[in-house]
Amino acid sequence: MTGNRPSTFISWDKTNAESLGKLLALYENATIVCGLLWGINSFDQWGVELGKELASALTPALSDAGNDIDGDADSATVATVQWYRAHKAR
Repeated sequence: MTGNRPSTFISWDKTNAESLGKLLALYENATIVCGLLWGINSFDQWGVELGKELASALTPALSDAGNDIDGDADSATVATVQWYRAHKAR
């Protein structure tokens, strides 16, 4: 997968039902509105499967600090994993 694609990094101090609900609502609304504007079915896209594959590759790095992320990871992914590890114990 080529680089130079836009991404968003969202963080908060405490994970609870309210913060997760807000995040879910944000992405649900963005998905629905963009699909309507672009005239596509937002819930039937190949990118969903790609996202699942990419997330599965990161799971070991997020769950085990001793596990390095894939050498093909871009700098934003590496920085995000490092940030997560530093803040996970809070």
